[in-house]
Amino acid sequence: CQYQLSHYVQTSPSQKENCRPDGRELSEFRTTTLNIGENDLFLTVLNVFLHFVRSQSLFCVSCSLWSGSISTADGSALVKLGNTTIICGIKAELTNPTVEAPGKGYIVPNVDLPPLCSSRFRPGPPGEQAQAASQFIADVIESSEVIKTEDLCIDRGKLCWVLYCDIMCLDYDGNILDACIIALLAALKNTQLPEITINKETCTPEVNPAKRCGLHIHKHPVGASFCVFDDSILIVDPTAEEESLSTSHLTVVTDEAGRLCSLHKPGGTSLSGEKLQECISRATARQREIQKLIDKVIQSVKTAQ
Repeated sequence: CQYQLSHYVQTSPSQKENCRPDGRELSEFRTTTLNIGENDLFLTVLNVFLHFVRSQSLFCVSCSLWSGSISTADGSALVKLGNTTIICGIKAELTNPTVEAPGKGYIVPNVDLPPLCSSRFRPGPPGEQAQAASQFIADVIESSEVIKTEDLCIDRGKLCWVLYCDIMCLDYDGNILDACIIALLAALKNTQLPEITINKETCTPEVNPAKRCGLHIHKHPVGASFCVFDDSILIVDPTAEEESLSTSHLTVVTDEAGRLCSLHKPGGTSLSGEKLQECISRATARQREIQKLIDKVIQSVKTAQ
Protein backbone atom coordinates (compact mmCIF):
# COMPACT_ATOMS: atom_id res chain seq x y z
CA CYS A 1 0.00 0.00 0.00
CA GLN A 2 2.87 2.34 0.75
CA TYR A 3 4.27 1.72 -2.74
CA GLN A 4 0.86 2.47 -4.24
CA LEU A 5 0.61 5.73 -2.30
CA SER A 6 4.17 6.71 -3.20
CA HIS A 7 3.43 6.10 -6.87
CA TYR A 8 0.10 7.94 -6.52
CA VAL A 9 1.78 11.03 -5.06
CA GLN A 10 4.80 10.99 -7.42
CA THR A 11 2.60 10.87 -10.52
CA SER A 12 0.99 14.17 -9.55
CA PRO A 13 0.84 16.51 -12.58
CA SER A 14 2.37 19.35 -10.62
CA GLN A 15 5.40 17.21 -9.67
CA LYS A 16 5.61 18.94 -6.30
CA GLU A 17 6.76 17.00 -3.27
CA ASN A 18 3.87 15.52 -1.28
CA CYS A 19 1.36 16.86 -3.79
CA ARG A 20 -1.78 15.04 -4.91
CA PRO A 21 -2.98 14.75 -8.54
CA ASP A 22 -5.58 17.49 -7.99
CA GLY A 23 -2.83 19.91 -6.92
CA ARG A 24 -3.51 19.80 -3.18
CA GLU A 25 -0.94 19.12 -0.51
CA LEU A 26 -1.56 16.11 1.73
CA SER A 27 -2.79 18.38 4.54
CA GLU A 28 -4.95 20.64 2.38
CA PHE A 29 -8.76 20.64 2.43
CA ARG A 30 -10.71 21.23 -0.73
CA THR A 31 -12.04 24.75 -1.29
CA THR A 32 -15.58 25.21 0.00
CA THR A 33 -18.14 27.48 -1.63
CA LEU A 34 -21.86 27.73 -0.86
CA ASN A 35 -24.77 29.07 -2.86
CA ILE A 36 -28.29 29.32 -1.48
CA GLY A 37 -31.27 30.62 -3.42
CA GLU A 38 -33.66 29.89 -6.24
CA ASN A 39 -32.30 27.46 -8.79
CA ASP A 40 -34.52 25.76 -11.37
CA LEU A 41 -32.20 22.79 -11.88
CA PHE A 42 -31.91 22.23 -8.13
CA LEU A 43 -35.69 22.48 -7.76
CA THR A 44 -36.22 19.82 -10.43
CA VAL A 45 -33.62 17.45 -8.99
CA LEU A 46 -34.98 17.82 -5.45
CA ASN A 47 -38.55 17.16 -6.53
CA VAL A 48 -37.51 14.00 -8.36
CA PHE A 49 -35.41 12.91 -5.37
CA LEU A 50 -38.13 13.49 -2.77
CA HIS A 51 -40.75 11.75 -4.94
CA PHE A 52 -38.42 8.76 -5.17
CA VAL A 53 -37.55 8.49 -1.48
CA ARG A 54 -41.13 8.92 -0.27
CA SER A 55 -42.42 6.36 -2.80
CA GLN A 56 -39.83 3.93 -1.44
CA SER A 57 -40.94 4.70 2.16
CA LEU A 58 -37.43 5.81 3.08
CA PHE A 59 -37.51 7.37 6.37
CA CYS A 60 -12.45 20.30 0.54
CA VAL A 61 -11.97 20.47 -4.56
CA SER A 62 -14.80 23.01 -4.48
CA CYS A 63 -17.92 22.31 -2.46
CA SER A 64 -21.16 23.96 -3.54
CA LEU A 65 -24.42 24.01 -1.61
CA TRP A 66 -27.92 25.00 -2.63
CA SER A 67 -30.73 25.01 -0.05
CA GLY A 68 -34.24 26.17 0.69
CA SER A 69 -35.50 26.14 -2.89
CA ILE A 70 -38.20 23.46 -2.90
CA SER A 71 -41.86 23.70 -2.04
CA THR A 72 -42.43 19.99 -1.35
CA ALA A 73 -39.87 19.82 1.47
CA ASP A 74 -39.78 21.59 4.80
CA GLY A 75 -36.00 21.89 4.45
CA SER A 76 -33.54 20.98 1.72
CA ALA A 77 -29.92 21.27 0.63
CA LEU A 78 -27.58 20.06 -2.08
CA VAL A 79 -23.85 19.86 -1.42
CA LYS A 80 -21.11 19.33 -3.96
CA LEU A 81 -17.74 18.42 -2.48
CA GLY A 82 -15.41 17.97 -5.41
CA ASN A 83 -17.18 15.38 -7.52
CA THR A 84 -19.12 14.04 -4.56
CA THR A 85 -22.70 15.32 -4.66
CA ILE A 86 -25.12 14.87 -1.76
CA ILE A 87 -28.75 15.93 -1.63
CA CYS A 88 -30.82 16.19 1.57
CA GLY A 89 -34.56 16.69 1.93
CA ILE A 90 -36.35 17.05 5.26
CA LYS A 91 -40.03 16.24 5.66
CA ALA A 92 -41.83 16.91 8.93
CA GLU A 93 -44.83 14.82 9.99
CA LEU A 94 -47.04 14.71 13.05
CA THR A 95 -46.96 11.59 15.21
CA ASN A 96 -47.40 10.32 18.74
CA PRO A 97 -44.42 10.36 21.12
CA THR A 98 -43.24 7.14 22.73
CA VAL A 99 -44.26 6.09 26.22
CA GLU A 100 -40.59 6.15 27.28
CA ALA A 101 -40.11 9.73 26.03
CA PRO A 102 -43.50 11.47 26.11
CA GLY A 103 -41.94 14.94 25.88
CA LYS A 104 -39.72 14.31 22.86
CA GLY A 105 -40.05 14.12 19.09
CA TYR A 106 -38.01 12.13 16.56
CA ILE A 107 -35.27 12.71 14.01
CA VAL A 108 -34.90 9.86 11.52
CA PRO A 109 -31.92 10.13 9.13
CA ASN A 110 -31.43 7.81 6.17
CA VAL A 111 -28.44 7.76 3.79
CA ASP A 112 -28.96 6.20 0.38
CA LEU A 113 -26.10 5.21 -1.95
CA PRO A 114 -27.89 4.18 -5.16
CA PRO A 115 -26.24 2.69 -8.27
CA LEU A 116 -26.69 6.02 -10.08
CA CYS A 117 -23.92 7.60 -7.95
CA SER A 118 -21.24 4.95 -8.57
CA SER A 119 -20.77 1.56 -10.19
CA ARG A 120 -19.52 0.20 -6.86
CA PHE A 121 -23.09 0.17 -5.50
CA ARG A 122 -25.76 -2.34 -6.54
CA PRO A 123 -29.58 -2.17 -6.66
CA GLY A 124 -31.50 -3.62 -3.75
CA PRO A 125 -31.55 -3.13 0.02
CA PRO A 126 -29.12 -0.61 1.54
CA GLY A 127 -25.55 -1.91 1.57
CA GLU A 128 -23.19 -2.00 4.50
CA GLN A 129 -21.66 1.41 3.74
CA ALA A 130 -25.08 3.10 3.46
CA GLN A 131 -26.25 1.55 6.73
CA ALA A 132 -23.05 2.58 8.48
CA ALA A 133 -23.41 6.14 7.16
CA SER A 134 -27.04 6.34 8.37
CA GLN A 135 -26.03 5.16 11.83
CA PHE A 136 -23.12 7.60 11.88
CA ILE A 137 -25.41 10.53 11.04
CA ALA A 138 -27.88 9.40 13.73
CA ASP A 139 -25.05 9.24 16.28
CA VAL A 140 -23.84 12.73 15.31
CA ILE A 141 -27.36 14.18 15.69
CA GLU A 142 -27.67 12.66 19.16
CA SER A 143 -24.17 13.37 20.46
CA SER A 144 -23.90 16.91 19.09
CA GLU A 145 -27.42 17.94 20.17
CA VAL A 146 -27.74 19.94 16.96
CA ILE A 147 -31.47 19.82 17.70
CA LYS A 148 -32.97 18.86 21.03
CA THR A 149 -35.82 16.43 20.53
CA GLU A 150 -37.70 18.20 23.33
CA ASP A 151 -38.14 21.12 20.90
CA LEU A 152 -40.13 18.83 18.60
CA CYS A 153 -42.78 18.07 21.22
CA ILE A 154 -46.11 19.85 20.64
CA ASP A 155 -48.38 18.32 23.30
CA ARG A 156 -46.64 16.16 25.89
CA GLY A 157 -47.58 12.51 25.57
CA LYS A 158 -49.97 13.23 22.71
CA LEU A 159 -48.36 14.96 19.74
CA CYS A 160 -44.88 15.67 18.38
CA TRP A 161 -42.95 16.24 15.16
CA VAL A 162 -40.91 13.57 13.40
CA LEU A 163 -38.26 14.85 10.98
CA TYR A 164 -37.40 12.46 8.17
CA CYS A 165 -33.96 13.43 6.89
CA ASP A 166 -33.53 11.68 3.55
CA ILE A 167 -29.95 11.97 2.30
CA MET A 168 -28.99 10.65 -1.14
CA CYS A 169 -25.65 10.53 -2.93
CA LEU A 170 -25.97 11.59 -6.57
CA ASP A 171 -22.26 11.31 -7.42
CA TYR A 172 -19.69 9.43 -5.35
CA ASP A 173 -16.04 10.46 -5.17
CA GLY A 174 -15.15 9.79 -1.54
CA ASN A 175 -15.66 11.62 1.74
CA ILE A 176 -19.46 11.28 1.80
CA LEU A 177 -19.67 11.63 5.59
CA ASP A 178 -18.40 15.23 5.55
CA ALA A 179 -20.77 16.10 2.72
CA CYS A 180 -23.73 14.41 4.46
CA ILE A 181 -23.17 16.41 7.66
CA ILE A 182 -22.93 19.71 5.75
CA ALA A 183 -26.08 18.91 3.75
CA LEU A 184 -27.99 17.92 6.88
CA LEU A 185 -26.92 21.00 8.84
CA ALA A 186 -27.80 23.34 5.97
CA ALA A 187 -31.18 21.65 5.44
CA LEU A 188 -32.02 21.86 9.15
CA LYS A 189 -31.08 25.54 9.28
CA ASN A 190 -33.60 26.43 6.56
CA THR A 191 -36.35 24.05 7.69
CA GLN A 192 -39.63 25.85 8.36
CA LEU A 193 -42.39 24.10 10.34
CA PRO A 194 -46.04 25.22 10.22
CA GLU A 195 -47.75 26.45 13.37
CA ILE A 196 -49.71 23.77 15.21
CA THR A 197 -52.52 24.51 17.65
CA ILE A 198 -54.72 22.07 19.57
CA ASN A 199 -58.46 22.63 19.23
CA LYS A 200 -59.77 22.57 22.80
CA GLU A 201 -63.24 21.43 21.74
CA THR A 202 -62.25 18.55 19.48
CA CYS A 203 -58.75 17.95 20.94
CA THR A 204 -57.41 17.66 17.39
CA PRO A 205 -54.37 19.45 15.92
CA GLU A 206 -54.92 22.30 13.50
CA VAL A 207 -52.18 23.22 11.04
CA ASN A 208 -51.56 26.77 9.89
CA PRO A 209 -49.26 26.46 6.84
CA ALA A 210 -49.26 30.24 6.34
CA LYS A 211 -47.42 30.76 9.62
CA ARG A 212 -44.09 28.98 9.87
CA CYS A 213 -41.06 29.12 12.12
CA GLY A 214 -37.53 27.75 11.89
CA LEU A 215 -35.92 25.10 14.04
CA HIS A 216 -33.77 26.03 17.02
CA ILE A 217 -30.27 24.89 16.06
CA HIS A 218 -28.39 24.42 19.34
CA LYS A 219 -25.05 23.25 17.91
CA HIS A 220 -23.29 23.30 14.55
CA PRO A 221 -21.42 20.00 14.07
CA VAL A 222 -19.04 19.76 11.12
CA GLY A 223 -16.99 16.73 10.12
CA ALA A 224 -13.44 16.42 8.83
CA SER A 225 -12.34 13.13 7.28
CA PHE A 226 -8.84 11.73 6.95
CA CYS A 227 -7.10 8.77 5.38
CA VAL A 228 -4.18 7.13 7.15
CA PHE A 229 -1.27 5.28 5.57
CA ASP A 230 0.92 3.13 7.84
CA ASP A 231 0.39 5.47 10.80
CA SER A 232 2.83 7.93 9.26
CA ILE A 233 1.09 9.62 6.32
CA LEU A 234 -2.13 11.56 6.85
CA ILE A 235 -4.32 12.78 4.00
CA VAL A 236 -7.28 15.10 4.64
CA ASP A 237 -10.51 15.27 2.64
CA PRO A 238 -9.80 12.07 0.65
CA THR A 239 -11.16 11.27 -2.79
CA ALA A 240 -12.51 7.80 -3.64
CA GLU A 241 -9.14 6.79 -5.10
CA GLU A 242 -7.31 7.91 -1.98
CA GLU A 243 -9.77 6.03 0.22
CA SER A 244 -9.13 2.84 -1.75
CA LEU A 245 -5.36 3.17 -1.22
CA SER A 246 -5.51 3.92 2.50
CA THR A 247 -5.09 1.50 5.39
CA SER A 248 -7.44 3.39 7.70
CA HIS A 249 -10.21 6.02 7.64
CA LEU A 250 -11.04 8.56 10.34
CA THR A 251 -13.81 11.14 10.66
CA VAL A 252 -13.74 13.74 13.44
CA VAL A 253 -16.84 15.83 14.22
CA THR A 254 -16.58 18.99 16.34
CA ASP A 255 -18.91 21.88 17.14
CA GLU A 256 -18.42 25.65 17.45
CA ALA A 257 -17.24 25.32 21.05
CA GLY A 258 -14.43 23.00 20.00
CA ARG A 259 -16.20 20.06 21.66
CA LEU A 260 -15.54 16.62 20.20
CA CYS A 261 -18.96 15.32 19.14
CA SER A 262 -17.97 12.12 17.39
CA LEU A 263 -14.92 10.17 16.31
CA HIS A 264 -15.55 7.49 13.70
CA LYS A 265 -12.79 5.02 12.84
CA PRO A 266 -14.09 1.80 11.29
CA GLY A 267 -11.15 -0.52 11.91
CA GLY A 268 -7.91 -0.33 9.94
CA THR A 269 -4.41 0.35 11.24
CA SER A 270 -3.82 2.06 14.56
CA LEU A 271 -3.28 5.79 14.89
CA SER A 272 -0.84 7.43 17.29
CA GLY A 273 -2.03 9.92 19.89
CA GLU A 274 -0.02 12.65 18.17
CA LYS A 275 -1.71 12.02 14.82
CA LEU A 276 -5.12 11.85 16.46
CA GLN A 277 -4.60 15.21 18.14
CA GLU A 278 -3.51 16.66 14.80
CA CYS A 279 -6.75 15.43 13.23
CA ILE A 280 -8.85 16.98 16.01
CA SER A 281 -7.05 20.32 15.64
CA ARG A 282 -7.65 20.36 11.90
CA ALA A 283 -11.29 19.37 12.39
CA THR A 284 -11.79 22.28 14.81
CA ALA A 285 -10.43 24.73 12.25
CA ARG A 286 -12.59 23.17 9.55
CA GLN A 287 -15.71 23.59 11.69
CA ARG A 288 -15.15 27.32 12.05
CA GLU A 289 -14.61 27.68 8.32
CA ILE A 290 -17.76 25.79 7.31
CA GLN A 291 -20.04 27.40 9.92
CA LYS A 292 -18.89 30.88 8.97
CA LEU A 293 -19.57 30.14 5.33
CA ILE A 294 -23.03 28.65 5.95
CA ASP A 295 -24.08 31.56 8.19
CA LYS A 296 -22.85 34.11 5.66
CA VAL A 297 -24.78 32.56 2.78
CA ILE A 298 -27.97 32.07 4.79
CA GLN A 299 -27.80 35.70 5.90
CA SER A 300 -27.43 36.81 2.29
CA VAL A 301 -30.55 34.84 1.37
CA LYS A 302 -32.54 36.44 4.19
CA THR A 303 -31.36 39.85 3.04
CA ALA A 304 -32.41 39.10 -0.54
CA GLN A 305 -35.87 38.04 0.61
